[in-house]
Amino acid sequence: MCRHLACLGPSEPLGRILVDPPHGLYRQSWAPRRQRYGTVNADGFGVGWYAEDDPVPARYRRAGPIWADLSFADLARVVRSGALLAAVRDATLAGADAEAAAAPFAQGPWLFSHNGAVAGWPSSLAVLAHTLPAADLLALEARTDSAFVWALVLARLRGGDPGGQALADTVLEVAAAAPGSRLNLLLTDGATITATAWGDSLWYRADPGRRTVVASEPYDDDPRWQEVPDRTLLTANRTEVLLTPLKDPASAPPEEPLT
Repeated sequence: MCRHLACLGPSEPLGRILVDPPHGLYRQSWAPRRQRYGTVNADGFGVGWYAEDDPVPARYRRAGPIWADLSFADLARVVRSGALLAAVRDATLAGADAEAAAAPFAQGPWLFSHNGAVAGWPSSLAVLAHTLPAADLLALEARTDSAFVWALVLARLRGGDPGGQALADTVLEVAAAAPGSRLNLLLTDGATITATAWGDSLWYRADPGRRTVVASEPYDDDPRWQEVPDRTLLTANRTEVLLTPLKDPASAPPEEPLT
């Protein structure tokens, strides 16, 4: 169910991160090596990146497979950035909402992607819809579980939560409402990367002071890649990576009744 990647590093062409590596996100669209669910990510793709001195990212998204978009190769060859988030999509319902359902989703300085699926969507999250303002529900870019999860995250970010807290609380809330969900979330503001490993693969590669990459799977065989344990929150910048365990609501002991 999708592959995604976020990178912070020196300004360089997008293709150097997404296309050129032997197992880059471009190739993962048809030949992922560590994807646990699904085999081909051909239901859309997107990339968001930050231009120098502009905190609001640009996006390029399409409904079809990345390899079929001839314009993307030119764009990736010449557009440069020091921060990006990109994803290739394997849709639960192929064709649903077309380009609007392709990550990254965006608001202000934030880019967001979801690799996974919400179990029992949409009925499983009906109770959580009541926690969002009606305006947020009406503003959903797509009628997908990923767009709804993004709305939950965004509400927390608007409320002042830092990225790590927003992702962790959203994952635990959705997992409690829809047990069995796969919730690998990826978030960046161009200066930090925040991610969760919850039900699918997640890796990172850190070259302190130069580049930090967080991805569904390694784009090459460099030994510096490290796998993130399942049920973990990752927070990173260009100099450090921090891993924090997340507690699965299903494994929590039952509360004692009040007497």
